[in-house]
Amino acid sequence: MRSEQVSSAGSQVNTPLARQAAWLSGYRFGLRLSELGAVASVGDGIAWIDGLPSACMDEIVRLEDGSQALVFHLAHNRIGAILLCQTTRITAGAKAFLTGKALSMGVGDALLGRVIDPLGAVLDNGEALSCSAYRQLDVRSPPIIARDFVAQPMYTGNKIVDTMLPIGKGQRQLIIGDNGAGKSALAIDTVINQRGKNVYCVYVLIGQKRSTVVNTIETLRRADAMAYTVVVVAEATAMPGLKYLAPFAGCTVAEAWMAAGHDTLVVYDDLTTHARSYRELSLLLRRPPGREAYPGDIFYLHSRLLERSTRLSANHGGGSMTALPIIETEQGEITAYIPTNLISITDGQIYLDHQLFARGFLPAIDVTRSVSRIGGKAQHHNIKNEAGRMKLDYLQFIELEVFTRFGSRLEAGMEARIHRGQVLREMLKQDLLAPLTIEFQMAWLVAYNEGLFDNISLEQVKPRLALLQAQVARSSVSVDEGHDQWKILVYTWLK
Repeated sequence: MRSEQVSSAGSQVNTPLARQAAWLSGYRFGLRLSELGAVASVGDGIAWIDGLPSACMDEIVRLEDGSQALVFHLAHNRIGAILLCQTTRITAGAKAFLTGKALSMGVGDALLGRVIDPLGAVLDNGEALSCSAYRQLDVRSPPIIARDFVAQPMYTGNKIVDTMLPIGKGQRQLIIGDNGAGKSALAIDTVINQRGKNVYCVYVLIGQKRSTVVNTIETLRRADAMAYTVVVVAEATAMPGLKYLAPFAGCTVAEAWMAAGHDTLVVYDDLTTHARSYRELSLLLRRPPGREAYPGDIFYLHSRLLERSTRLSANHGGGSMTALPIIETEQGEITAYIPTNLISITDGQIYLDHQLFARGFLPAIDVTRSVSRIGGKAQHHNIKNEAGRMKLDYLQFIELEVFTRFGSRLEAGMEARIHRGQVLREMLKQDLLAPLTIEFQMAWLVAYNEGLFDNISLEQVKPRLALLQAQVARSSVSVDEGHDQWKILVYTWLK
């Protein structure tokens, strides 16, 4: 073919004559019919287009000025499209053409360590991406027959989560709480803890300030987490359409690795902003508003996104996608519209309480209002046995502590139980950006259950935990060791 000869001519392929020859080589005479539309109005990231009766939902529309839009609403005489990229030359009356293509983006290992927008464009000033595979952003979730049970743990490095609220690979665990309660910090710690565990991570930032975006990326880089992480960014100043597409783009990137048999973790930070951007688009497109002005399909929006997170069966590669969606509450109101929707979709929630945060209990996880519905089946049996005893003591301490506020005198046995609970609360505190190994989790659980922290003051808890952590780091002990072996080791290290 002449086109192949011209393409192999090196630098000549970029000349106008070579491009014209390549186009002529593939030209064929024939009758061609195409629809021609016109932009009726444009504004606020929305374009109303007349004259494209064959347009389909989620089809890309190309405008003559170079802008692109995504069909989002089908009216009787016109279509409503959300602008994906917009030039300064776009005006009413501009011609519009159907492409017959759905929105897709490049996926694969070439994205590791990169910062991209929801359309796959590079944002980190690095070299252009060269992806060998492309996937559509909005696809159906895997069918039931392709799924398997959640049976492997996804360690976060957090004491409370890994022991009392375990997460399994393929689970959807909601992180919920007020603004400033530490939701993003918990998610970042989880990503950092996947270093060396062969887990690909995708962190999606939806509608965040640029300073927050920069801090998140720099934190991941300082922790050497960008080597296995992709950051998808739709800033607060981005168009509503990009904020709407951001979580689907992140899910698509992780889904490609899951289909290839890898374990993946995707963080959506946060879906409150995502729901608001979808409400904005729906109101601009004049869809009927429902509760709190959200459209009627707001539940379907998040369910079709989170249902794509699962663990595939061995016949379908055995990969997994674990989702950590983040949702923001106002004054601890978890019964609001969007939070209740996501609580009913996910497999559990980690609730961060602002009052615990103000009291200095960090991370401010409220165990009484948090739950992991299926993570216990993936938890290591040794951790599960030790954590069950510890959790019972902690919940009983929370109830007993209420009586101490009245200032009444307590018997010696009751005072000992109160002190034991206070020590446990100190043990559960954890510094920011300091994920812990599962072996250390096992060590401190055994130490607490064996009473090795009962007779020390609260000020001594942190130094003894540091000593225990150093001893575990120097040893080669495994979490698979039995309770008796761990008991001997812990006694040796702390006595």
